[in-house]
Amino acid sequence: MFRWYVINTYSGHENKVKHNLEHRVQTMSQDRRVRQVVVPTEQVQEIKDGRKVNVEKRTMPGYVLVQMEMTDDAWGLVKNTPGVTGFVGSRNKPLPLSRSEVDNLLHTEVPGQAAADGGQAGEGAPRPKLAPQYEIGETVKVIAGPLSDFSGEIAEINDDAAKLKVLVSIFGRETPVEVGYDQVKKV
Repeated sequence: MFRWYVINTYSGHENKVKHNLEHRVQTMSQDRRVRQVVVPTEQVQEIKDGRKVNVEKRTMPGYVLVQMEMTDDAWGLVKNTPGVTGFVGSRNKPLPLSRSEVDNLLHTEVPGQAAADGGQAGEGAPRPKLAPQYEIGETVKVIAGPLSDFSGEIAEINDDAAKLKVLVSIFGRETPVEVGYDQVKKV
């Protein structure tokens, strides 16, 4: 039965391990045992120069997911791949991930698919989210809108709406102003 397992790798080498493992699967004719190798990532929006930019970031640095049938040959193939430090789970027998863990890690949900398939997840739409870039108390400068060129301190952060409440000094009084992430820059 094909199940999802987590392997530990050197941090920053996840894509290299994925490539090495896929290459070893092909050259050793083990594609009937190892179905899929995935580096868990997510789409994150970052603000660069006042513009929103989509960036792909690893959700689990140092780990790679492998969908495989756990046999001694397949275990040895994965374990002996350069960059792999081991399986996550029990020392003698790796523990497979549950269906909900796989869906959460791969950001997918396959309606109507039975859990008997070993947790094979289909391709789903990534869930873009905005990377946290600001902290309460941080000073920012407003670069767009009627209050451009004013500086102030962040009082509140609303990541869901991508907005900040900034306390700017207008006529000698601090006034809360709500601005979007793309309307400010760090000072």
